[in-house]
Amino acid sequence: MSLRTTLLQATAIAVLPLAAHAGDISFSSVPFATDDAAKREAIASDTVTVNGKDYKIGYHVMARSGDKIGDNTFALLTDKDGKPVKSADGSEHISESADFTSLIRQGDKLYSVTHFESRPGAMYLSEVSQDADGNLKLVSTKPIDFSEYHGLWVPCAGSVTPWETHLGSEEYPADARAIEAATSLDEIDDYDFPMVRYAGVNPEGMSLEQFRDAYKPYRYGYPTEITVSEDGSAKADKHFAMGRVAVELAYVMPDQKTAYISDDGTNVGLFRFEADKAGDLSAGTLYAAKWNQTSDQDGGAADLEWVDLGHADDATIQKAIEAGTRFSDLFETAEIGDDGSCPAGFSAANAEGNAECLKVKDGMDAIASRLETRRYASMKGATTEFRKMEGITYDSDKHQMYLSMSSVEKGMEDGAKQDMGGMNAIRLPQNKCGTVYALSLDDNYDATKISGFISGMPKKTENNSCDIDGIANPDNITYMPGYNTLIIGEDTGSGHQNDVIWAMNTDTKELTRILSTPYGSETTSTYWYPNVNGHGYLMAVIQHPYGESDEDKLTDPAQARAYVGYVGPFPQMDDTVKTQ
Repeated sequence: MSLRTTLLQATAIAVLPLAAHAGDISFSSVPFATDDAAKREAIASDTVTVNGKDYKIGYHVMARSGDKIGDNTFALLTDKDGKPVKSADGSEHISESADFTSLIRQGDKLYSVTHFESRPGAMYLSEVSQDADGNLKLVSTKPIDFSEYHGLWVPCAGSVTPWETHLGSEEYPADARAIEAATSLDEIDDYDFPMVRYAGVNPEGMSLEQFRDAYKPYRYGYPTEITVSEDGSAKADKHFAMGRVAVELAYVMPDQKTAYISDDGTNVGLFRFEADKAGDLSAGTLYAAKWNQTSDQDGGAADLEWVDLGHADDATIQKAIEAGTRFSDLFETAEIGDDGSCPAGFSAANAEGNAECLKVKDGMDAIASRLETRRYASMKGATTEFRKMEGITYDSDKHQMYLSMSSVEKGMEDGAKQDMGGMNAIRLPQNKCGTVYALSLDDNYDATKISGFISGMPKKTENNSCDIDGIANPDNITYMPGYNTLIIGEDTGSGHQNDVIWAMNTDTKELTRILSTPYGSETTSTYWYPNVNGHGYLMAVIQHPYGESDEDKLTDPAQARAYVGYVGPFPQMDDTVKTQ
């Protein structure tokens, strides 16, 4: 019996949460970076104490963008023919935007899949060596082929499914209505333009017709799944049935059917997908959350209802996309009134902060629900007022889910301009430092309540707008089952000058800083693996150093290369849950 078969059988048995062993863990604290030298380094806890025993740990780099690994260059973007994509200056485009990086066991081998959050996006499959002490090293790497889907768009965070596949994402899909209505390129967001390079088109000097031929917006914005085989091959799938939003990540619950999808941006929604079959995300029913507020204190609280958006399957939705379906094939439109009202027969929507009056054309509900998921959900009465929705993780000790909101503002405030066309369901005080929420789950993994669990605290100091001893703009999160510990990564520009990763005791809410990153970085891929062949790992990727702020601090272009690595190695720390 293979290692993977054993893991799948163990996961299938643990459908309902089981009581994990009560373990103790504490990390040595990383000081707040106060001088220039510390602000240029990746500094991690050097010791972890697990059940009373000390272990040496640290931040270990497996690769950096541009490294030559085997026959390939890690992070090199490629087009539909596998040729290097060129930057505006004619050089080969090596992405500094590394993001979610998984560890996947297949037979006796260990693999890793890494996202590069670019346009076009990329994923690299790497074989990983592991020595007797648990140290990891990439020994070969290659790009994963997405040509069947006309490329990959802005892959952000991700997760590992209970059946040990890599579950990826596509963030910030383009506004298909605006692209269809445009009469010149000036009317289209130039954020979309670099993607045409995947089709071999140079965005410099292209025409509107060339852009539209090369870029079909409905092809992008979905969860993706990578299945790795023991021979080192990888198969990519896009799950159109799960809906098209700014997918931060999709996260599958232990029942192998329920998946939550977080939606990043302004005036976005929270979605839940119920697969028809366990371990198969190709068909199912999609739901969107409706926030019924019960408190505006400490990040707010609400009862959750789930609005049914209908059933779909990947094949049917992909067929509609490749048939050339446009926004105008899905909806009739009308002008919205100054008071947010719509003409008879039309429904108001405020998705993405755009107040619209829409009516689904006859027979197009299923397609509209998956190609314009956020608009459709808003029309149906779901809440599309969330702001900067980010990471998701499951706490098997308390049978609850955590969801990070990087910033509580705009549509989440009472009476904001983004509420036009909506219901003003979320009415909270502004908190630009963000909140991590706890969601209560029933026995079917349906979230029934949501409340603030820990929030950042606005407090200005030199180069920081959030309290340096608390979280700022929480992003990727992961849970350490059996140890009551939530790991919180930051994506903050002005909140903290140097983004960090925290370990939080979920009983006491005590925070310990465990990784500090260089100027201008974002922490990504915070993900816990309690047992990979007898060792534990906390993955941690450092994206675009010197890229989001403090660009003037860069003294050598090599400093800007992304870091793909991990904090560890830890001792084996699993009980009933494999990954979080």
